Amino acid sequence: MSMKNILIPTDFSENAWNAAQYAIELFKEEECTLHFLNVYTPAIASSRFMAASLNGGQLEDGAHAASLRGLEMLVGQIRKRYTYANQNYRTISSFSLLVDEIKSVVEEEGIELIITGTKGASGLEEVFMGSNTVRIIKSIKNCPVLAIPQHFEFTAPTEIGFATDFNRFYTQSELQPMINLAHAFGANVRIVHVQYEIKALTELQQFNLSMLRKYLDTVPYYVHTVSELNSVSKTLEVFSKELDIHLLAMLNYQHSYMEKMTREPVIKRVAFHTQIPLLVIPELGMNSPSKNKKENQMSVSN
Repeated sequence: MSMKNILIPTDFSENAWNAAQYAIELFKEEECTLHFLNVYTPAIASSRFMAASLNGGQLEDGAHAASLRGLEMLVGQIRKRYTYANQNYRTISSFSLLVDEIKSVVEEEGIELIITGTKGASGLEEVFMGSNTVRIIKSIKNCPVLAIPQHFEFTAPTEIGFATDFNRFYTQSELQPMINLAHAFGANVRIVHVQYEIKALTELQQFNLSMLRKYLDTVPYYVHTVSELNSVSKTLEVFSKELDIHLLAMLNYQHSYMEKMTREPVIKRVAFHTQIPLLVIPELGMNSPSKNKKENQMSVSN
């Protein structure tokens, strides 16, 4: 699969541990480094009496120590459970905002994939996949993100769905993360095109499909056209269940399925809790971030 550096943000929750386990299993045959990142912001003093007795420095020291301890325990737990000699584990503890720190680490460590856990629905506005995950997907423009649902147990992805409307030209490098996974696991790629009404492809769509076929010539692939059921997210959920898809990939660009899904009315996507891992591939060549300076800014992470 030839991915050497994988980033796994963690808040030490059950769903972050689940994402870590998925990453370890996914790359068990690979010589790679898994970078575990925990960002912390000190708890803000809850009363003026506390504020008088505790200065910000002490709060920060306590939060930093807890972050380091949590990362040490995480790696200890991994080493106890897994013995994949070709995997290295590195920890990063940072007083920062999650997305800012991810941007920095992606650049500094040459990260090729971010693997993050997604929460179940904790509030209607987060029903899609948890606000941190959505924020990462919207902000990180130079690295694919693989979102692992809270209770998903690792299954080798031998059926990979690729959702597209053929309206945009693809580049080989954009599709490479999905092609690498397909090669590594001997997977079929199921191209799924959701149509509001079934009609013939335009000339542009036909051209983009022919380019897609060319890029996928080294993996077995199938093209499926399906009618939209109520919403794009519902349609993809039903398609994935029926074909036993283990991982769903899509490009993230303006007017893409990914963007449509994050904008769909909440009521329409209430049932879509990303039941299977979702690989979101950014549109390459767009506003590639320059080195991001860490901001010493307080924020309450969710």
